[in-house]
Amino acid sequence: YGADQIEAGSSSAPRSGLAGADGSRMEWTTVETADGAKLSVRLFKPAAPVEDAEDVAVVLVHPYTILGGVQGLLRGMAQGLAERGHRAVTFDMRGAGRSTGRASLTGSSEVRDVVAVCRWVADTLKPRAVLLVGSSAGAPIAGSAVDKVDQVVGYVSIGYPFGLLASILFGRHHDAILKSEKPKLFIMGTKDGFTSVKQLQNKLKSAAGRVDTHLIEGAGHFQMEGPAFDAQMVDLIVNFIKSLPK
Repeated sequence: YGADQIEAGSSSAPRSGLAGADGSRMEWTTVETADGAKLSVRLFKPAAPVEDAEDVAVVLVHPYTILGGVQGLLRGMAQGLAERGHRAVTFDMRGAGRSTGRASLTGSSEVRDVVAVCRWVADTLKPRAVLLVGSSAGAPIAGSAVDKVDQVVGYVSIGYPFGLLASILFGRHHDAILKSEKPKLFIMGTKDGFTSVKQLQNKLKSAAGRVDTHLIEGAGHFQMEGPAFDAQMVDLIVNFIKSLPK
């Protein structure tokens, strides 16, 4: 990986990787954070060039590192987004997978990782805009980064852990996303063990800006992280992008 290490915002080319059945490609590189963590990053590229108006790149933030969260969990979604014409980026947060550094218990240090990758995407890939997507504990971490990068135009949460116990760890992140004026979509299973539908609705009452919710009947928290839901998540994300102001 040493040869791949590039600073966030530098113009060094990522290394090419595997091709998808539709001609989409995966490349990988390393992005360095402001405090020196080196993050392993994968870029999933559509087979055909993207129309300027549709050129919204998607940065996906994986579940809780301490429970084994890594970027590989998001590969199905990232490939699906590339097949639908969007450049998608996954990465291992500090202390996960091939990334250096140490994971934090509350996800506070990992916000810097999300910011570094979003800035690298904005400066190097130069899309029209960036959409941030967070899965499980990746949702509060991504939510804290939304207003730290101007090019981020919206946010999608998959299974945001708003519940009482999870809030002990991630409660510090709630205000940032609830106060953000940027459009937000919260996707959750009705059988989520960390957050009840009522807890989600109560939290979102105070949210600023446009707030959409999509409830998946009968789905549990960890179930929605599995590959069986990838295609549905891709549909929801792509339709949300289409609804954003051009």
